[in-house]
Amino acid sequence: MAGNGRVMKLNRKSVISYNRSKVKVARLKQFMKEGEDKMLETKNYQFWFCTGSQDLYGDECLAHVAEHSQKIVEELNASGNLPYEVVWKPTLITNELIRKTFNEANMDENCAGVITWMHTFSPAKSWILGLQEYRKPLLHLHTQFNREIPYDTIDMDFMNENQSAHGDREFGHIFSRLHMNRKVVVGYWADEDVQKQIGSWMRTAVGVVESSHIRVMRIADNMRNVAVTEGDKVEAQIKFGWEVDAYPVNEAVEAVNAVSQADIDTLVEEYYDKYEILLEGRDEKEFRRHVAVQAGIEIGLERFLEENNYQAIVTHFGDLGGFKQLPGLAMQRLMEKGYGFGAEGDWKTAAMVRLMKIMTGCMKDAKGTSFMEDYTYNLVPGKEGILEAHMLEVCPTIADGKISIKEQPLSMGDREDPARLVFTAKEGPAIATSLIDLGDRFRLLINEVECKKTEKPMPKLPVATAFWTPKPDFKTGAQSWILAGGAHHTAFSYDLSAEQMGDWAEAMGIEAVYIDADTTIRQLKNELRWNELAYRR
Repeated sequence: MAGNGRVMKLNRKSVISYNRSKVKVARLKQFMKEGEDKMLETKNYQFWFCTGSQDLYGDECLAHVAEHSQKIVEELNASGNLPYEVVWKPTLITNELIRKTFNEANMDENCAGVITWMHTFSPAKSWILGLQEYRKPLLHLHTQFNREIPYDTIDMDFMNENQSAHGDREFGHIFSRLHMNRKVVVGYWADEDVQKQIGSWMRTAVGVVESSHIRVMRIADNMRNVAVTEGDKVEAQIKFGWEVDAYPVNEAVEAVNAVSQADIDTLVEEYYDKYEILLEGRDEKEFRRHVAVQAGIEIGLERFLEENNYQAIVTHFGDLGGFKQLPGLAMQRLMEKGYGFGAEGDWKTAAMVRLMKIMTGCMKDAKGTSFMEDYTYNLVPGKEGILEAHMLEVCPTIADGKISIKEQPLSMGDREDPARLVFTAKEGPAIATSLIDLGDRFRLLINEVECKKTEKPMPKLPVATAFWTPKPDFKTGAQSWILAGGAHHTAFSYDLSAEQMGDWAEAMGIEAVYIDADTTIRQLKNELRWNELAYRR
């Protein structure tokens, strides 16, 4: 057997050992691959298409309503613009059927929401009980089957049958009367922009449903005396469904220490194959040993999270217990697989990162989602921006180009030099979100940003970075963020829109504050004042 130019003689015992080693390697790779696939896996979600009507116009009209609804569903599913399947449901006419259908939607684990459309007029009082008992996201599609008025043939039969303009207003009224949340999409159902709006809302709806499945493991506690990473975990579970639990650091350490050397060695080889190794004068054996520490942390923590059914994790550099290094490369890799992460005890951001990764799961050509932190400014006129990074933990899904492994001293934590992935982020539009606890309510800040390349490389900076300018401009964006109480940690994504995250916040019953191209300081201050009244308990 040849390897790296050397010939090895294998006796029977060594052959058996070699084969066993291959089995172990295969098992570890399978575990890591399954973990990666599983973390971004959601149920086979569907969305029910429910059409409203009434029996005043006869059986022929109702047959047309059903036929048209089925046609719309077929075309939506064939369009390629929706991430999830739409399922047609029989036309809803009576109080009893409406109530039954909505309760069935509640109980169906694969149903992530309902799309409603009033083809004809549908008396809204018939919908009250069903809507009151309904607990999932709802999209009101305001459309009609025909694109244009058939000027030469139109008669009252056609008018009565195709009166969404009438029926959808009646339906919209009852939502307002009931003070219920819904998403309204207006336009012709076959148009691409309308279909994409529906598809965009579907991801938000899945985020709403999946929110109740997020469990955050906190290793140790918050960074001492820091305000913004604190929060009411009971209220978070009431509002969002999140379970947030604390574990002693040494329970996590025990899981890491239980990882076999063979498994560690296998993962180290994967690192060396996948990433550029930047020794930068360090001894190669020492470098590999430090990398191996991160490999053990990755495997051990992933197993610990999986065994205890957690989807997000929080660490703190001040409470490392028996960890040899602050988890750096390990956390970056776990985020890449779909786990949420927050540093220094920031469980809110960890949950948001997980939520946003789920919302973007299986998205074609996704550019990435990550934990992020505002670090330092460039204040040169015309070149203003914020350099984003963290000590170690930035998700490699946002990387543009090569990803390298570095080892550098870390002034905090009092542990050995940790290995970390180093890269620069992609260019393009993105959003940065911050969920904050104001004491009497939660507020979600949503800032549209434009990611750019820095003017020069930063060879001495041993961390992954992004550089962006907030909208509408640096000064207004930064001032707005501070006025609204935003945190220094964010959940950041290229793949979600401000509208999607705002819809999620609205569905959760919390305040959303947008900082975008239209923001002015005067308008924002007024909005914050009005919200104090609107969200007062």
